[in-house]
Amino acid sequence: MISLIEKNVGEIVAEDYRTAAVFHTYGIDFCCNGNRTLEEVCQQKNIAPEKLKAELEKVANISTDRSIDYQSWPIDLLADYIERIHHRYVADKVPVIKQYLDKIVKVHGENHPELSKIKQLFYHCSEELAIHMRKEELVLFPFIRKMVKAKLDKQTIEKPHFVTIQNPIQMMMHEHNNEGERFRQIADLSNNYTPPQDACNTYRVAFALLKEFEADLHLHIHLENNILFPNALELEEYLN
Repeated sequence: MISLIEKNVGEIVAEDYRTAAVFHTYGIDFCCNGNRTLEEVCQQKNIAPEKLKAELEKVANISTDRSIDYQSWPIDLLADYIERIHHRYVADKVPVIKQYLDKIVKVHGENHPELSKIKQLFYHCSEELAIHMRKEELVLFPFIRKMVKAKLDKQTIEKPHFVTIQNPIQMMMHEHNNEGERFRQIADLSNNYTPPQDACNTYRVAFALLKEFEADLHLHIHLENNILFPNALELEEYLN
């Protein structure tokens, strides 16, 4: 069996697209120059092979298990989790995906005109999500935490400026529907994130990242629509 250090960087990315982020950090071209072995790259870039190998293995060993009983969590903890995990995920991945989309549109856009539309849809999605998450972080989530504290302290709570939590929740759910529809269009245009035969590694990684982003968005929306929001509405009713 070929060891990791003997594998070509292009082969490593093809086997697990998440390793592309590690190569990107070190300025290693896994696309046009993906036929170099990891050992060769380390020599050329003056990188300690064991250090790079350890980072690649760490990424490969990250669990993708989603079987967590979120329903049992206190809703303030769930709000914290969504903000720290899913909001940060969006903030981290958006600039990376934009960079990949910019590159593949420039290189492959003439032969694959659908890429320009995918890029446009993702850019709109990222802009709307940034505003959406900000509203949750500044308005909705703080009020949810305030309600939880009021219940624990057996205190009353003043009505918020939005009168009832149902109002911002309805707005958030409407915006969730918009982004869900945008990603349905992206999935259709990309043939469900299937790269064409002439796709380079950058093209493949871009589609893999979009697919991962959609999966995270679906879980993100599920946690809010189906767990956080109903329990927040129930808590508001209890406090009133």
